Amino acid sequence: MISYIKGKLSLIGENFVVLDVAGIGFRVFTSTQSLSQLPKINEEATLHTYLHIREDVMDLYGFATVSELNMFENLLSVNGVGPKAALSVLSVLSPSELALAIITDDAKQIKKAQGIGPKVAQRIIIDLKDKLKNSALIDEGITTSLSPVSAQDEAVEALIVLGYTPQEAKNAVSSVKKEGLSTEDTIKAALSVLMKK
Repeated sequence: MISYIKGKLSLIGENFVVLDVAGIGFRVFTSTQSLSQLPKINEEATLHTYLHIREDVMDLYGFATVSELNMFENLLSVNGVGPKAALSVLSVLSPSELALAIITDDAKQIKKAQGIGPKVAQRIIIDLKDKLKNSALIDEGITTSLSPVSAQDEAVEALIVLGYTPQEAKNAVSSVKKEGLSTEDTIKAALSVLMKK
């Protein structure tokens, strides 16, 4: 409904900001990762947004990057993970770090987030690992076909699901290309490359 919001940063809270857009102050909940990337008060900021509506609540969540927004939406698809829990996870782990934790079954990393217990951490890993492996994408020249898909192709698709552009994903996977590397190992290696950038 609202893809992004752009306005003057008028207030920074612990887990939210207020953006002044043409004289209207929008309260946008965000992660500490995004907070750290925002400009100073009274400067213009842009946040990629997700509107969460329930019968008694209408909250706007915003992120400095599209990849963080995509990961937030992925987290919301996990049963038992609401916006506050997803925000908590993204406040302690960047999208790349979270993706690496999911691929490597590292529930301990995910449990660092406030309010995330072992069961929820494990559910995040199970649900999102599946999502990455079973995603069939057709995006900007990345096509699926009936021919066997290589570990590199699957890794590129998984990285695109995590919010990286097709070009970023292809470049990262190309830089770690080795014969006999499994899909998971290719994703791990490519994420390590992307995290250094």
